[in-house]
Amino acid sequence: MLRFLWRRFVAGLATLLVALFIMYVLVDLAIDPLADLRESTAPNKQQLIDQRTALLQLDTNVVIRFFQWLGNVATGDLGTQWRTGQEVSSLVASAIVSTLQLVTAATFVALVLGVVVGIVSALRQYSSFDYIIIFLSFFLYSLPSFFVAVLLKQWGAIGFNDFLRDPVIGTGVIVVVALLSAGLWSLAVGGSVRRRMQTALVAAVATGGLLVYLQVSGWWDRPHIGPVLLALFGLGTAVAVTGVFAGLQNRRALLAAIVVAVLGVVLSFPLDAFFRSTDDESNWMTALVVAAFTAGGAAVGVAFAGPDKGVSARGGAITGFVVGALIIVDQVMGVWPAYFEFLRGRPIATTGDRTPSLGGNYWVGLLDTYTHLVLPTIALILISFAAYTRYSRASMLEVMNQDYIRTARAKGLPERLVVVRHGFRNTLIPLATVVPIDIITLIGGAIITENIFGRPGMGQLFVQNLGEADIEPVMAYIAITAALAIIANVVADIIYAVVDPRIRLDA
Repeated sequence: MLRFLWRRFVAGLATLLVALFIMYVLVDLAIDPLADLRESTAPNKQQLIDQRTALLQLDTNVVIRFFQWLGNVATGDLGTQWRTGQEVSSLVASAIVSTLQLVTAATFVALVLGVVVGIVSALRQYSSFDYIIIFLSFFLYSLPSFFVAVLLKQWGAIGFNDFLRDPVIGTGVIVVVALLSAGLWSLAVGGSVRRRMQTALVAAVATGGLLVYLQVSGWWDRPHIGPVLLALFGLGTAVAVTGVFAGLQNRRALLAAIVVAVLGVVLSFPLDAFFRSTDDESNWMTALVVAAFTAGGAAVGVAFAGPDKGVSARGGAITGFVVGALIIVDQVMGVWPAYFEFLRGRPIATTGDRTPSLGGNYWVGLLDTYTHLVLPTIALILISFAAYTRYSRASMLEVMNQDYIRTARAKGLPERLVVVRHGFRNTLIPLATVVPIDIITLIGGAIITENIFGRPGMGQLFVQNLGEADIEPVMAYIAITAALAIIANVVADIIYAVVDPRIRLDA
């Protein structure tokens, strides 16, 4: 392993230096810091040109300037934005935080949904559900990101904000949504006609009941999760996770997950009182709560043991993570009325990453971050989801036709075990190469999405400074994204070796 990492480090460093040199020369040829002065009608035009030439060392050979810049970078100095005098390091730090907020949620949600839907689509090959997913994925993948962003602004922000003025869901809408949910779930689950009818009935009742509850309880005026929804989502997660990873016949694993969900509901009351009474509110506190629920859920799973401690622990940990995250979300929702009133009934933002002069406590700031993230995140999710769905479907179809899958079935193993234990792991092998590169690509900045939604991320940093002919911020962007791309390739190789035991890094 160490030899592999050393070889990749040396090769990556050499590649990075060559790439940075080439890009520095190309950027220097592409920009003209003197363009505005050449068009100037000022009487001291030549003096201004000479001053800027001296400031930016434009009379020095580009190769010498590159090595001067590289030497400064080696000491941690990324340079200065010459138009404003700001340190490039501070600009990059602010931009990368905004981009990471956007990329983290979008990548995680798109990956989970894409893999799950792609696998189900592969298992229902040539069914109605499969054809629907194929059409939807190709449709979303072909949509330009700027078009998706504009539609989200119109219907996801303006339309939803208008709905919040008089939040009434009609009976007809509830019936239609419940029927659509019933049809989709029945197609996804499949099976006999009786099983499909049962699935459709459960999905219709659950969806319709949830919408009726939201309408009757006045949830749109004071959105909250509370013990009722927390219990429903927690128990639903417990049953779903156990059904997938252990099978509902594994009573100990199911009981462990249910106990975690119930404990989460019980502990939500003292946690709510604690959050209301403490002034020590921070990202560390919320992360600690979610981590504690996850670890506690795993511990409960180990305590209940059963045929497989690992399966029980995994189910308890996932259930604990979901319950802990919902408790944090409930705290954020608690400040919604004040936030809604401050923004005069228009809470879903269409531009920027924060509301100016907002004030308020930690939860208000967190809610403000979420409302600014929701639209650009959905835009990235829709496009990434389509790609991950296609990757996972194709990979699953290939895996399920392998000899070891037929052998597992011939042994009499349940289909769930064949899919989860034997098929799912090997389905992830192609994604191990794709996902790290996609993440780094997004960290480099979703240029179009950030521009439309006005987020001051890495993409905006690159575009703005390239337009202003400022080479040092542009090169800082290129250096960071290039270094992360090299690291992503190394990480992809390591993940590849983890999920595929046939690969040896020290070979």
